[in-house]
Amino acid sequence: MRLSASQRKLIGSLSSARKRRQEGLFAAEGLRTLRELLPSFRLRWLVATQAWLDENGRELELLIGGHPADDLLLMAHADEMQRISSMSTPQGVMGIFELPAPVAADDILQQEGRELMLALDRVQDPGNLGTILRVADWFGIHTVLASDDTVDVFSPKVLQATMGALARVKVVYCPLSATLSVLANTMPVYGTFLDGDNIYQAQLSAAGVIVMGNEGNGISPEVAAAVPRRLRIPSFPEGAPAVESLNVGTAAAVTVAEFRRRTAAEM
Repeated sequence: MRLSASQRKLIGSLSSARKRRQEGLFAAEGLRTLRELLPSFRLRWLVATQAWLDENGRELELLIGGHPADDLLLMAHADEMQRISSMSTPQGVMGIFELPAPVAADDILQQEGRELMLALDRVQDPGNLGTILRVADWFGIHTVLASDDTVDVFSPKVLQATMGALARVKVVYCPLSATLSVLANTMPVYGTFLDGDNIYQAQLSAAGVIVMGNEGNGISPEVAAAVPRRLRIPSFPEGAPAVESLNVGTAAAVTVAEFRRRTAAEM
C-alpha cells in the first residue's frame, strides 16, 4: 500500500512528544532497531522504500513471520522518507509502533522482588538517556525510574541512541522524590554527588536504587532529600587537576559497573 499524504503528515508529527501521546504511536528507524523492538512492541505500520525492500525483504519476512500484510506495509519514495525521517541520512525503513501502556509507580513500589534499579532526575539530553539505557541493558538492570521532566524515552533521538535497549529496559516516569522516599523504606537509595563517599570504599548492596542527576545541575535539592546514601566517583589520583565532573552517561556506567563488580565478587 502506498504511503498516503495523511499518513505522511501523521508520521512526521511523531517527532513531537505531545503528538506521540495523543496518537499513541512512536517511530523507530533502521533495521537494527527494528530487530530489537519488533518482539516487544506492537507494529502499526512498516514504512519502506522499494530499494530497501529489494535488499532486505527476505530478512523482513523472517522478522515478522511472513510477507507483511498490505495494510501493514507502506511504500514510500526516497524523498518521502527524507521528509518523515529524523535522520540526516534515512536508512530506508521505519517502524511505527504503538506506545505501551504506561507503568504506574505504584506497581514498582508493590513489587515483591528486589533488584538494582536506576533513577534519573531531569536528564535532558537524548544521547545521555540513550547511553544510560544501554548501560542498564548491558548490566542487567530492567527498570529505570525517571522524573516527569526527564526527556521522553520514545523521542527519535533517544530511540536511536538506545540501540534497541528499550526492548529489555522499562522506563517508568514518576514523581521521583516521592517515589524514592517510599522505596527508601525497603531498600537502599544511593545518589551520585561531588561530596559523597568514595564509591570504591563505600558499602554497596546488590539491590537498591542508584540516582543520577541532571547534566548541568546534578541531583535536585528535592530529590537529594530522598537520597540517604551519597556516593562520589573520585578522580585519579585524587586531588590532581581534572575536569569538574563526568558526563552523566559515563558516570552511570562507572557507578553501575562498580555495583555489579561487588556483587560478582561476593557470589
